Amino acid sequence: MLALLVVPVAALVLRALSGRGSLPALFSQPLADAVLLSLITTSLSALLIVALGMPLAYVFARYHFPLKRLLNVLIEMPVVMPPVVAGLALLMTFGRRGVLGGVLAGAGVSLPFSAAAVVIAQVFVASPFFIRAAQVEFQSIPRELEEAASIDGATGVQTFLHVILPLSARGLLVGLVLSWARALGEFGATILFAGNLQGRTQTMPLFVYGAMERDLNAALWASVMLIGVAVMALGVMRWLSRSLEEPEGSTSRGS
Repeated sequence: MLALLVVPVAALVLRALSGRGSLPALFSQPLADAVLLSLITTSLSALLIVALGMPLAYVFARYHFPLKRLLNVLIEMPVVMPPVVAGLALLMTFGRRGVLGGVLAGAGVSLPFSAAAVVIAQVFVASPFFIRAAQVEFQSIPRELEEAASIDGATGVQTFLHVILPLSARGLLVGLVLSWARALGEFGATILFAGNLQGRTQTMPLFVYGAMERDLNAALWASVMLIGVAVMALGVMRWLSRSLEEPEGSTSRGS
């Protein structure tokens, strides 16, 4: 099992480093466009995931309401949903003949096969990772801390910003890093909902798919870059996780 997990990654990296003409492929314009587009779209996706996912996670962590368990399952559905099915679902929602297609068309908005579609696809498949991590983190904070802040005259917003958010910051960062890495590697939903248009919707995974036949070296280097980003993301997650388990962290939370 160890060989099965390690050898393919090592073979890919070695093949990229030993390939002829690999340096020009690294600086090719299509690859540069894909890298830039991936960085821009994943950054926007991360902002949307935090802005929309954090309030949702807090509501699910602190309140009880009908159908809460069912909604929790639906929120986590994109994690196990086949990516192509996710793309088709987005197309049936925002496409020209989708549920919201007529409304969007009336407003002069066309989402499919655009950069906005890339962001929507990334948010759809990556947000459950952040929402789940944030929900677990919020649930772990004792309610007594909120009650104490309320007794001292703090409003709900002040309690969240100065008590809950600082105590859950590291856990939220873990979820955010995982979501960002998942958005960077998104392929199936993006190619079906946004297409594979160079310089417009072609992210790094889509570039690898398209370059397999015309420029293998470029595909290899793009893959190595994605592996490097994944390694860094995992390293950050492990570091944050260890920080969460430090005795100092538990002492400060208890105090």
